[in-house]
Amino acid sequence: MQRRQFIVATPAALALLGTGAARAQAFPAKNIRYIVPVSAGGGSDLVGRTVTERWGKALGQNFIVENIGGGGGVIACQTTAKAPADGYTLLQGYVATHGTSPATRSKLPYDAIKDFTPVGMIGSTPNVLVVNAALPVKNLKEFVAYLKANPAKVSYGSAGQGSLTHLSMEIFKQAAGSFMVHLPYRGIAPAFTDLLGGQTQAMFPGLAAGLPHIRSGRVRALGVTGAKRHPLLPDVPTMIEAGFKGFDAVQWYGVVGPAGMSASVVKTLNDTLNGVLAAPDMRDKLAAEALDPQPMSPDAFGKFIAADIARWTAIARERKIDLDA
Repeated sequence: MQRRQFIVATPAALALLGTGAARAQAFPAKNIRYIVPVSAGGGSDLVGRTVTERWGKALGQNFIVENIGGGGGVIACQTTAKAPADGYTLLQGYVATHGTSPATRSKLPYDAIKDFTPVGMIGSTPNVLVVNAALPVKNLKEFVAYLKANPAKVSYGSAGQGSLTHLSMEIFKQAAGSFMVHLPYRGIAPAFTDLLGGQTQAMFPGLAAGLPHIRSGRVRALGVTGAKRHPLLPDVPTMIEAGFKGFDAVQWYGVVGPAGMSASVVKTLNDTLNGVLAAPDMRDKLAAEALDPQPMSPDAFGKFIAADIARWTAIARERKIDLDA
């Protein structure tokens, strides 16, 4: 009798144990740390907070956004790469951390491909060459003439060494045959503070970060990157239109985690992220910040990163740019 009861009870007990184990292994079971590699207040920070607010609801857990600026994203990247590969620490990688810096820094203390697991793409926006509104130039031709007439008297800010805001302006300087003093900042927000205050005269930010200041009239847009004009700035020519070839690069944002994340966790994160990006209202919200959502699979995003690094590496070698030399 006792044996019969044991045999009958065992399947039920196993079912309960199985349910408990499944619950224990469910992802996510706690808040997710989301590292943004720039200071608070910039375009990258805004993108991260906008996306994670909705993403957290889709996953049933909160994202804790943590801004770690400095070193062109180096500190944030090292922090993420050293974290447990359990999906609870993610990094909003972007063109600086996983594009231009690996291409222009021979002593970069992390490997942008080997040290990370691609999770998914968020989207991209063009960069825009802007000047302080007090500068007496109305277009790129006048700006180049002003630079040549005032050698070493114009300075530009960037979001940090190796950022797209830095590299784009260096390429522009070489193409224009002119010179400007580079002042790197710990993120785009403090760089804009000094541009608006007149401590610097020019910058090449992402359109998402630059648009509010362009609309306010405190800075003047002279040209945008990309193959065609942006609908939010229809009167501003592309750099290519103005005679500067090779300016089809864009500022992009995506999500990566430490190397070695499990495929199931990555799939959960990617599926929910892509679902958030596909929502019409999210598209509208990001479009207001000049960002075009570009959901991708983890594999496609990994290939995108590798291609972007290869692109900037070729440009850096051609222009002989090595920020660690």
